[in-house]
Amino acid sequence: MARAQSTVTVRMYNVGFGDAFVVTVRRGRAIWRMLVDCGVHNQGQARPIRESVQAIIADLTAESANGEPHLDVVVATHHHADHISGFALSDWEQVTVDEVWLPFVEDADDPDALALRSKQAATARQLLGMIERRTLGVDPGQWPAAVAAARSFALNSFGNADATDRLVGRNGQRFKNDHTVRYLPNLDEVKNKIEIGVDGVTIHALGPSRDPKDLKVMDPPASVGWLQLNLDEPIDGSVATSPYPLFEQVYALRDPSRVRPDLQEAAKSLQLDKLSNDIGLLGAASILERAVNNTSLFLVLDVAGTHFLFPGDAQYGAWQHVLNDPRKKALLADAAFYKIGHHGSHNATPKAFVEEVWHDGAAAMLPWGLVKRWEDTIPKKELMTALADHKHTVVRADTQANKRVGITTKDNLWRELTFKLK
Repeated sequence: MARAQSTVTVRMYNVGFGDAFVVTVRRGRAIWRMLVDCGVHNQGQARPIRESVQAIIADLTAESANGEPHLDVVVATHHHADHISGFALSDWEQVTVDEVWLPFVEDADDPDALALRSKQAATARQLLGMIERRTLGVDPGQWPAAVAAARSFALNSFGNADATDRLVGRNGQRFKNDHTVRYLPNLDEVKNKIEIGVDGVTIHALGPSRDPKDLKVMDPPASVGWLQLNLDEPIDGSVATSPYPLFEQVYALRDPSRVRPDLQEAAKSLQLDKLSNDIGLLGAASILERAVNNTSLFLVLDVAGTHFLFPGDAQYGAWQHVLNDPRKKALLADAAFYKIGHHGSHNATPKAFVEEVWHDGAAAMLPWGLVKRWEDTIPKKELMTALADHKHTVVRADTQANKRVGITTKDNLWRELTFKLK
């Protein structure tokens, strides 16, 4: 007998600047569901996170055969608040969860993970101490924007203790049941191809890398990233090896001692040595934030040969770890779906992936909500243009329903793509 048609639905909840995706696989009579992340940035909420969590649970309940909400797998790609803050809520105690998947960096019994997390936590504590000294006696409403942003990044890098406790089942935080916790990728590469118990359905855990050199590489070189505006090569056609200089070299000062005395006095009057290094604080906090992004779980769902890509917020080093491996790269090339990393940030979707690796005419979802200070940079316009140029359907919170391409919506709560497979 011919197998009944299989479908995969990817539902993106409109939490705002954050991720919450429910993936449902139907193969014959088998139904399998996975939740990938549930969180929101505190400055970019479409609605209170509790309302989003309640909507997810209500939908799970309505779609359950016995009226009880259930998830086969919960994936928490990394411990930033915009990916896991929703799990801190007690509402999850009514949901049965079979397994929780986390990146290896969350494993308290993994020596590599302990060293990495300890270093991140120590750096975050040091940054917060510096920020507290900088803002001592200053009303928070009067903090410089760079300092406020630095504090937000530093706090985010600690993770959310209550949410993490629920995900790993400790300190009295749990789902309705005791669940299995799986840390990925496994040291045994064979175990990173996970059979989920439905015929023809597997998940490939491709990252994060355990190589510290990969974890440290967060930004693409200027010539291969989305910050270059069609300036990947100089006019003469030679290969660009560094960002373009702000000034021509003819204007560069080679001998500071030859500066006119009146200009030296003018420079001294600026008293630059007395300025606080707020931008330095922000830069350090941003590096820490991106380091955590690079530890994101990088997963490919494989349903009868059709691939669905969920890379969390993986940045350049994590992507290179995958793209430099022919077997892993092949899983990405024909992906039917891509969850756009880091809300469309310039450093979380390699230009090479879009321009050279991924085939044209697929689908993507952009989890995004307005955060005022990033409104001009996220999502990156050049990335969005490239996705359109390659004829990818991009679904975001304001996308309208379109039966022809399989997009359905529910009020302002979610957008859903349905893929019909043979």
